[in-house]
Amino acid sequence: MAAFRVHKDQRIAMLRGVSLFSSCSHAELSRVASLVTLHEAERGSVLAEQGTLGLEFFIIVEGSAKATRNGIRLADLGPGSFFGELALLDGGDRTATVVAETDMRLLLVSRREFSSLLSSAPTVAYKMLAELGARLRKADNMFDGESSPALFAFQSL
Repeated sequence: MAAFRVHKDQRIAMLRGVSLFSSCSHAELSRVASLVTLHEAERGSVLAEQGTLGLEFFIIVEGSAKATRNGIRLADLGPGSFFGELALLDGGDRTATVVAETDMRLLLVSRREFSSLLSSAPTVAYKMLAELGARLRKADNMFDGESSPALFAFQSL
């Protein structure tokens, strides 16, 4: 993955376009912009690998990726989707493999910056908890036979 550079105002504009940050104030977005690293990934790049230690949290700005677990496709991810937060929240291994299906632009947040992000932008923390709850509910419904296990149309994983 290669880093790319943009001015802080451009970073804030990118963040404003991601639903996870839509209710953040300008001050919160400015703080988040100072925490993220911008990266580009080529098609076919493995962004996260199931069973490995998670060192960063990803937010997709441009491009698409697929998430699989044990070889089963779980989700299609696109702009605004995020993944990798669970391994940072609980310190466990990655629960899925995510591979870039196109060239991508991503925002990355390291473990240390992730902790800072959650404390400095509480609206982001709340939205992440809501998304995690929605994912858990979908998985729970699958076990109750309410959803097809083949492919979930999660916005994020």
